[in-house]
Amino acid sequence: MSLARVLVVDDDPSIRRVLRTALAGQGYESIEARNGKEAMEKLNQDKPDLILLDVNMPRMNGIEACRAIRAISEIPIIMRTVRDAEADKIETLDAGADDYVTKPFSAPELMARIRAALRRSPQVPGNIQVVRFDDLEINFNLRRVVVGDREARLTPKEFDLLQ
Repeated sequence: MSLARVLVVDDDPSIRRVLRTALAGQGYESIEARNGKEAMEKLNQDKPDLILLDVNMPRMNGIEACRAIRAISEIPIIMRTVRDAEADKIETLDAGADDYVTKPFSAPELMARIRAALRRSPQVPGNIQVVRFDDLEINFNLRRVVVGDREARLTPKEFDLLQ
C-alpha cells in the first residue's frame, strides 16, 4: 500500500526517473506524463493524490496545465521549474499551484513539500495515519517510527512491512 499516488509531469525522462526513484523510496506510487495534455488524461484515468508539474513542456506547458487542472480539481499541485524570478512564481501560484520549487532542488525538501501538501489535502484517504501503542508511535504519513523518545531507523522495505 502506498502513501499516495503522485503524478509526475515532465518532458525529460531522466527527471521523471529520478523523481520516480525518490518517490518510491518514501513509499509513494508514481504515475508519469510527458506534457500537460498527458497530465490531463492521467488525472482523469489514474486519479492521483498530488501533481508534480514542470513549467516548461511542449504541447501544453505547466501554467496552462495548472489552470486546466484547477478548473476541474482541487488536487494539490507543486510546480517545478528553473525559473526563479518573482514574477514567474506569482504567475504559477496565481494559476492555481499550491507550491513552487526551483531546479535544482533537493529531494528531502521536495519530499517535505509533498508531505505538507498532502496533509492539507482532504482528498487523500486516511490522511492522518498515526498509530500509538504504549511508548511506540508509527506515523505512516512521515514514514517514522518512534519508540519512547528515540526514532527507530527503518529501511523502506522494513517500513512497508508495517503497513
